[in-house]
Amino acid sequence: MEICDIAVIGAGPAGCMAAIQGAKQGKKVVLIEKNKELGLKLLITGNGRCNFTNTASLDVFLKKFGKKGLFYRDVFNKFSNQDLMNFFRSNGLDFIEEEGGRIFPSTGKARSVVDMLYKILKEYKVKIIYNYRLEHLQKHSKIFKLISTNNQLITAYNVVLAPGGLTYKETGSSGDGYKISEALGHRITEIKPGGVPLTVREDWIPDLKGITLEDVGLSLQSGGRTIPLPRGNLLFTHFGVSGPIILDMSNMITDIIREHGDVKLYIDFKPDVKEQELENLLIADFRKYSKRSLKNYLKYHLPQNMVEHVLKVFSLDPDKKLNQITKKERASLQKIVKTLPITIHGHLPLNKAMITCGGVSKKEIDPRTMESKLVPGLYFAGEIIDGCAPSGGFNLQQAFSTGYVAGKSASS
Repeated sequence: MEICDIAVIGAGPAGCMAAIQGAKQGKKVVLIEKNKELGLKLLITGNGRCNFTNTASLDVFLKKFGKKGLFYRDVFNKFSNQDLMNFFRSNGLDFIEEEGGRIFPSTGKARSVVDMLYKILKEYKVKIIYNYRLEHLQKHSKIFKLISTNNQLITAYNVVLAPGGLTYKETGSSGDGYKISEALGHRITEIKPGGVPLTVREDWIPDLKGITLEDVGLSLQSGGRTIPLPRGNLLFTHFGVSGPIILDMSNMITDIIREHGDVKLYIDFKPDVKEQELENLLIADFRKYSKRSLKNYLKYHLPQNMVEHVLKVFSLDPDKKLNQITKKERASLQKIVKTLPITIHGHLPLNKAMITCGGVSKKEIDPRTMESKLVPGLYFAGEIIDGCAPSGGFNLQQAFSTGYVAGKSASS
């Protein structure tokens, strides 16, 4: 049987980039994919638009990956966000920058990215094997043997493991890579969801399903301390809360819940207005618009379609005139506008998360080459590696960068 130079497992962004870089070095590369086409998860990223990187500085990128973000310094230096953008442009796919430095293909379609990767793979004559689910990966002497669930055998001198994590199983990310890595002696850190919607205890929240709050202030209270969160957009759902800021902060919030139990989330509808200023404004408005009903007035502070729901929860009569509101009721309204409380008690299942946090321990991977410190010739790329970042293109850049370095290193 002919032995290939590099076998890449997983045809997502990390695997495709690894295969391309290996083939560019003149190596014989086989790319193995368990689905019938490549890039299925890539197709749904960024709401189908594929936010593939961010214009942020290297320091920001490293901070986004938390305490162990320095692990990526070498790979981001070797293949940076600018390098990735140049890669896209040089292959005929331009891009646009949106809020927060997010970079999208100018077509607005993730399919354009997948088609571009496929074109390059064919250009470099990478052999792609579809519908191949890896069951065993063994190393005998200097040769890796890959055996599928239907006993299809592939042999290679080097292997890049880039099978993804454990989210969106329908796209092929079923956690197979963790079992294979463990069988080869690697430690898998705790698997946790990253970018996951949160569930709440209040039974009135589902009534607000579909309402989006824009640029609100947010803070958490747990264990006697208050934790300010970044301002942002929040979405009410039939199970709780979601939206960009919730997804970005979900890793931290779920960690707090594991340690301390339920967490109070406070929503500030007027983050630019101080408490005393709001009190003075309410007093003045109640005099000026004394004949106006509470529900008609409060729509200037809250989204109109949630006013009556909130007033009902806090036992305030929506039809009551402002000149009939007591001082105590006015204080309650002020609290609603500045600190509307919601009790977060959990999150949706891992399969509903945007990305997997946890995976092969970074301590067992050489950060300069992505090669295993335990198994020579074995390389890791993408989501299978422990850790994750918030949304914004950082995780896809990690996939492309680690894939780039793994592919080049496996070729040397």
